[in-house]
Amino acid sequence: MKNWVIVFVISTCFFCTSIFAQTTSGEAKTLVSIGMKVPSFQYESAKGKSGKIGDLKGKIVLINFFATWCGPCKVELPKIQSEIWNRHGSNPKFAMLTFGREHSWQEVDKFKDTNGFLFPFYPDPKRGVYGKFATQTIPRSILIDEEGKIIFLSEGFEESHFNELVKLIDSKL
Repeated sequence: MKNWVIVFVISTCFFCTSIFAQTTSGEAKTLVSIGMKVPSFQYESAKGKSGKIGDLKGKIVLINFFATWCGPCKVELPKIQSEIWNRHGSNPKFAMLTFGREHSWQEVDKFKDTNGFLFPFYPDPKRGVYGKFATQTIPRSILIDEEGKIIFLSEGFEESHFNELVKLIDSKL
């Protein structure tokens, strides 16, 4: 019986170490950094229509990636509504692109309507846009200045980082 316990304990330790190693193995998560020019990308701006990030040059642009099932996203998005969109959404020098990672128009529209959000949502069903910025982790926010340079990055949701983002947007607008 003792042998089985020892084998179980060793196997469990090995398994846990393997999982930890996979999540911290240095695999790229973020593909951009502060100071870089925003990667060029196109997105579906309306059903059947496309937009380009370059079309927003001259504006402060907040790009946010979320998923409808993501708990931290469900905490962050209402704060984006109340602390960013309600204050700056009507400012012509501000734009916001909220992408549903691996979601369709139907899914992002339903999520937006169900939660009463007023800011624009866009689908990113194949991670075409998300893949320009990262390989994993949501929510993820990127702030771009008027020249198209990345001035803020965050992954996951942390209150202090969100407050930093709000202050930076407030100062730019």
